[in-house]
Amino acid sequence: MITSDLKINYLAGKLHSLLLPPTLPIRLPHHSPVAAAAALTMKRCRQSKSVAKEAFDVVDLEDIGFSRNDIEEIRASLLQWYDENRRDLPWRRISSKESKGGVEQRERKAYAVWVSEVMLQQTRVQTVIDYFNRWMEKWPTIHHLAQATIEEVNEMWAGLGYYRRARFLLEGAQMIVESGGEFPNTASSLQMVKGIGNYTAGAIASIAFDEAVPVVDGNVVRVVTRLKSISANPKDSKTVKDIWELARKLVDPLRPGDFNQAVMELGATICSPTAPGCSRCPISPQCQALSLAMKQESVKVTDYPMKVAKAKQRHDFSAVSVVEIVEEGSQSDNKYLLVKRPEEGLLAGLWEFPSVLLEGEADLTSRRKAINSFLKQSFGLDMRKSCKVVLREEVGVYVHVFSHIRLKMYIELLTLRMTGGTDSIQEKQEENTTIKWKYVDEKALSTLGLTSGVRKAYTMIQKFKQDNKSKSVPATARKIRDKKSSSGTHLNYK
Repeated sequence: MITSDLKINYLAGKLHSLLLPPTLPIRLPHHSPVAAAAALTMKRCRQSKSVAKEAFDVVDLEDIGFSRNDIEEIRASLLQWYDENRRDLPWRRISSKESKGGVEQRERKAYAVWVSEVMLQQTRVQTVIDYFNRWMEKWPTIHHLAQATIEEVNEMWAGLGYYRRARFLLEGAQMIVESGGEFPNTASSLQMVKGIGNYTAGAIASIAFDEAVPVVDGNVVRVVTRLKSISANPKDSKTVKDIWELARKLVDPLRPGDFNQAVMELGATICSPTAPGCSRCPISPQCQALSLAMKQESVKVTDYPMKVAKAKQRHDFSAVSVVEIVEEGSQSDNKYLLVKRPEEGLLAGLWEFPSVLLEGEADLTSRRKAINSFLKQSFGLDMRKSCKVVLREEVGVYVHVFSHIRLKMYIELLTLRMTGGTDSIQEKQEENTTIKWKYVDEKALSTLGLTSGVRKAYTMIQKFKQDNKSKSVPATARKIRDKKSSSGTHLNYK
């Protein structure tokens, strides 16, 4: 444990510590010899603390840099290991196939790297593989993607989460095509494209265009901080800058793309957060964290990078009403009401069931009152005039966890019979241009690109219907049905 009185720095593989014992406040006459001695001691302690703090906080990058010999050994060992152990991933196959082609092939390679790197942010590799294959089959080039709609992109992305990534991919592709269609081929020019930051720009530039620039993600941070036993906060801006500079010095100028992938691959497969396989690591001889751990029992490789407390999640609450519309006299399938979220903010531009954010935990009466008000103001749905409530039941509660929000959703099924048709809703929408909505039937709903939270709510509704349909069948009829079913004859109950 590091307190304010104990500063420990493992930079450059050396342990520097200053231990100052805590002092208790003692009241002494200000003119006494003891008081004078105590004051002098306290002054020296403050000076020592100041010097120690300066030595701890201000670190010259040269003190933790790599030697020329270390750089050469790390490059050679890591690239050899990567050549022998790299995972066979679809975006790497495209990269290898197009590596020696012309401009068109390199741009296809850059596009594949871009799509894969964006998908891999906050998502496991095994999950991404199927999404990547489907995406590339539908939009094989940046020009194909630029012609897509946000609805099509969101539908393809459904289930990956962090939907802003998908929107940035689409907007970035449109920006490049509208600017002439030539794919930017340097890290600096790539960062001019909307949604492409330092990391993604470095990945595309190094892998697709052989530019000797670094990439730094969580895996790279872990590898570099362990190599140099950096105990500073990895989220601190100064530390982030230093790690990028160290990564830049390591990049192999002849094979920058392969080297960057090798570092990330090492962090993903061997240099893991909790159980690093140091005995199998190709660069363990250069790892200062491992060296310290072998010399001191109190030090572990997993001490690096420093563990940073995650920001506390915000707790939100919402009432979700799955509105099912039944038109008077209509024999067609029932339809569900979907509302489009605002184009900015959380889950921007995505479709969901009507919902209302609550101020906190709310009882059933308060939730229904909030939903009723929203439906009346937004769609003119008045439970007493324009429609009749056929069924209204609480279905359950589902907690949807985002990176920074824990959303508790109270889900209800609200079946309405429209006495005057759906024209009244259409008229209301023309008045209220801030809300976009649409009707969809069950078949369309099952194929839409809905978020996992909306999909879960719909699944709960389907299960509720199925359970209640089964309960509504009389006991004698269920016995007959079960008997007939077991003999191969099926009865259809409505």
